[in-house]
Amino acid sequence: MSETEIIATVMPSTIRRYAGLLILAILGGLLVYVALATPPASLLWRALLLGLGAVVLWLAENMRRATKSGVVLTQDALQTTDGQVLVRVEDMLGVVRGSFSLKPSNGFSVLTKTRQTRGWAPGLWWRFGKRVGVGGVTAASQAKFMSEVLAAMLAERGIGR
Repeated sequence: MSETEIIATVMPSTIRRYAGLLILAILGGLLVYVALATPPASLLWRALLLGLGAVVLWLAENMRRATKSGVVLTQDALQTTDGQVLVRVEDMLGVVRGSFSLKPSNGFSVLTKTRQTRGWAPGLWWRFGKRVGVGGVTAASQAKFMSEVLAAMLAERGIGR
């Protein structure tokens, strides 16, 4: 097996992706609409509603761009389909998949040896401190398969929780 051969893939679920985008777009649009159509008496409240609406619409656009790609597992790294390395296998300590653990919806998180640079692709993955999360609008079955393969890889190397 070559180092760049893809072992497992997690892609956004089309229905979950569009549902998430629709909900964010509606929320952002409603906040802007309320601020403009029925403005509050206070200018501060109007500015707050417009600002929140803009932030939510910006988040929807970031999620739309981020969920065009997926996450793949190779022999040496967990990375996006665009080639951005999320975490290298040699830096992993274990995989967390429990119901009440800190992980994305329909996903899993990876504990690392060293602090990772912060990063976030809304609906797909996040990286904060010594933890990398994969999931969100992804298919639960694909994320479960990837986490199990990753846990087996780490156990084979004598690493893991």
